[in-house]
Order: sequence, then structure tokens, then C-alpha cells
Amino acid sequence: MRRAGLLSGLMAVCTAAAAADYSGPLFDAHLHYNDEACTHDTPAPGCPHPMADVLARMQRNGVRAIVANSRPNDGTKALATAREQTRAAGVTVVPFVRLYRNRADYSNWFRDPTIVDMVNTELARGTPAGPYRGLGEFHLYDSANANGPVAKQLMALAEEKDLAVLAHVDDVAIDLLMANTPSKGQKMRLIWAHTGIGGSPVARVDELFARYPKLMGELSYRPGLACADGQLCPEWRALLLKYPDRFLIGSDTWINQRWQYYDELMKGYRTWLGGLPAEVARRIAWDNGARLFGVTSP
Repeated sequence: MRRAGLLSGLMAVCTAAAAADYSGPLFDAHLHYNDEACTHDTPAPGCPHPMADVLARMQRNGVRAIVANSRPNDGTKALATAREQTRAAGVTVVPFVRLYRNRADYSNWFRDPTIVDMVNTELARGTPAGPYRGLGEFHLYDSANANGPVAKQLMALAEEKDLAVLAHVDDVAIDLLMANTPSKGQKMRLIWAHTGIGGSPVARVDELFARYPKLMGELSYRPGLACADGQLCPEWRALLLKYPDRFLIGSDTWINQRWQYYDELMKGYRTWLGGLPAEVARRIAWDNGARLFGVTSP
């Protein structure tokens, strides 16, 4: 009886340990500091989320690096320029060139040649945090627009310059975008924002991961990812265990409400990460992003 009680107690301890939230560093691989968050460093309401506010949110949630991409790129450049503040907060900024100067660009960028000019100008200029490391986030509301002239040109440019691409697209567009690279997707570092958000089943995501060895999945705004207990749904858990080096997390602060709930977003990640084996959780939470962009571990 004593032995049975001891085993029961040990099992309870192990279960509690397995359910503990992940407590290591986080790499937010999909962050926007858009103009509505803070167009200038002026008092609210003109600046509801000034630099000190957003960095405090990252710091208290253990976010130690971010992929910054903003509409317009001024927000990313502000983060990249705030070297003393980001250093004090312990946050490394990985800057991306976003393709949007304004909201009109969301639905027209793939055929607007001035977008290519803007991208090349930004790439040549760089940032105080170092060179731009990627392009995006961009949207394709119609997957056929992946074959637009500018989309083709930018995908080829990204592979040529070894830039990552953050794309909010469906599974059909993944194939089309990859086909527009010199390697036909074999060398392209494409990060699939909200992996499969258009309704792609896990089996289709698995198929694309097998086809494109450098395709990465970003997991914000992914319906069906977590179940009622806050843990990963079984089929997604199985996929993340199959590809532990291919997934990233992100906040997608595309509207100010996402900044207001930043703590809850990060807590949600820590909950389901805690249900994974420790080494897998660390890879998805931090190591994959750090390896992709050469960020030193904290």
C-alpha cells in the first residue's frame, strides 16, 4: 500500500511538472509596430503605445527577440534605432522590409513596380540594428496573385539575397510563390504566417513541409491549434513533434488591441509550450528563430 501510495504521489508530481508553463525566452517572429500604435512619440491618444510601453510588454513576458515589420516601415526603423532602449529591455530587433506604405498597398503590392523601388531603397539603406533580414509580412487574398510581376520579382530577389519572406497566404499560394524562386522553393526561407490559416488541414501542411525543406510555420492566429485546455490539439501536437525545427511563434500586433492583450498572447504560448517535451518547447519558443537569424541566446 505504501509503495502504491508512493507511486501515485510520484505520478502526480510528474503530471504537475509536465503541465508547468514553459519559462524560457521567447522569440516573437511576427510583430508589427504600425502607425496607429504610435505614429510619433507624442502623448496619447496620438501615441497609445510609445516605445517604452511596447518594450515593457516584451520585457515582462520574456520576449528576447522580435521580427519587426511595420506599416509603414517607420515603426520598424524606430525599433531598430532605439538601441539603448532595446538593449536595456534585453530585446534584439530583427528588421524586415514590409511591402506596405499604407493600407491601399495590401491589395495592390504584387503588381505595383514602385514597391520594388521602395524595397531596394530600404535594403540599401539598412537600419541601426543591422541590415534587413527579410521581406513581409505581405498578404495575398487571391492566391493567383502570387504570379503577379512584382511578386515574382520579389521572391527571386529574396532568394538571391538570402532574405526570409513572411507571407500571409493560403496553401495554394505557397506552391506558386515557391515556383517563382530560382531553386523552385528548395532554398527559399519562407515563413508561413498563421500556418494554414485559410483552412489547410494538418495533412496539407505536412505535405508542404516535406516538399520545401526551408519552409517555416508561424503560429499566431491559427484556429484549431489549441484545444479547450489551452494545450495543443492532438494533430497539431503531432505535427510540431514531427517538425520541431520548423515552427515559430508570433504576436501579430496588427491592431492596437493585440498590444493590449500582449501578456495574454504570450501566456497562451507558454501554456501549450509547457505541454511539449522541454527540448521541443525551447526550439519552437526561441531556438528556431535565433538560428534562422543568427541571434545570440540570452
